[in-house]
Amino acid sequence: MIYLDNSATTIPEPSVVNSFKQVAERYYANPSSIHSMGAEVERLQEKARTQAANLLQVHPNEIIFTSGGTEGNNLAIKGIAFQYKKRGNHIITTEIEHPSVYEACKSLEDHGFKVTFLPVNEHGVIQLEQLKAAITKDTILVSIMHVNNETGAIQPIQAIGKLLNDYPKINFHVDAVQSIGKVPLPLKEERIDLCTFSGHKIHGLKGTGLLYVKNNIRLSPLFHGGNQENEVRSGTENVAGNVSFVRALRLLKEREKISMHDMKEQQILLLHRLSEIEGVHVNSTIDGAPHIINFSIPGLRAETVIHAMYEAGFVISTQSACSSKRNDISRILQAYGLSEEIAKSGLRVSLSYGTTKTEVEQFLQRLEETIIQLKEILE
Repeated sequence: MIYLDNSATTIPEPSVVNSFKQVAERYYANPSSIHSMGAEVERLQEKARTQAANLLQVHPNEIIFTSGGTEGNNLAIKGIAFQYKKRGNHIITTEIEHPSVYEACKSLEDHGFKVTFLPVNEHGVIQLEQLKAAITKDTILVSIMHVNNETGAIQPIQAIGKLLNDYPKINFHVDAVQSIGKVPLPLKEERIDLCTFSGHKIHGLKGTGLLYVKNNIRLSPLFHGGNQENEVRSGTENVAGNVSFVRALRLLKEREKISMHDMKEQQILLLHRLSEIEGVHVNSTIDGAPHIINFSIPGLRAETVIHAMYEAGFVISTQSACSSKRNDISRILQAYGLSEEIAKSGLRVSLSYGTTKTEVEQFLQRLEETIIQLKEILE
């Protein structure tokens, strides 16, 4: 089976799984306990925090371990909203955010917050002029993803940060779940106040991740209890998960230096060859993230193609794994201004650093054969 659904989740690295197992078996004490076993686990947790901070080039006290992207995004958005609601009630995001951002912002409208959902152009990118025009005296948060999880579109985070330098009271949150290790994002240089990462997108384990929170930013917690994680995230720490996440992050950073060129070549190959297949509409661009390629086959149901390709030994997907079972029309592709037929037939191929050129070529050949076969059945 050739796995090409890495934006939904990645195959865990064996050494990451092993690190979780070793910590879970040996360092099982509660890190909040005052006895020596608890203190030993706490030291391990803080060592992992320091290592994560070094890899991201931030301070250890700016690292909040979480259960992944959904929690991180909700903590950032709702945490800012309720902490700074006396300052203002306006939030700016985009029409193409991941459901964990989009729905979190929608939910805040029920609590009296006003949300502006910025449109994107035909390449899936916001216009800075529209962002600036949307800012009001009540704006307290701008939340914009770095890399779109369906199409790979990259938002101009650096330019957005520069724009927001003129608005020091506005907090800037970035969902970097799909960009970490694939598209550079120096946190300290880009005026980012909060940034979300997820473990299972980087060959780590599900239920792991972290939220970067700049030192001067305060958050209203989602959970109340033991005041762990700088009094922001109560609950007994998942030390084994946190250690495994940091290992996955380190391994990804190493692979990024070695294999980024190969991944870019595979993206170029996919975009070129897909554009040559009759009946295929390519939705991603060469300027997007190198690991996500989105295309549509109008006239064929996306799930039909997915099942046919799976039977042939290839795993691909449609939309976000968090929304694909609820609606067959992509909200993201609709935001591009694409037709309903294209938006409901969208397919996503997402690569990892372990994906080979041979696997990509085999996929392309089989996809073309599958399209011909399926269309013959429909005729």
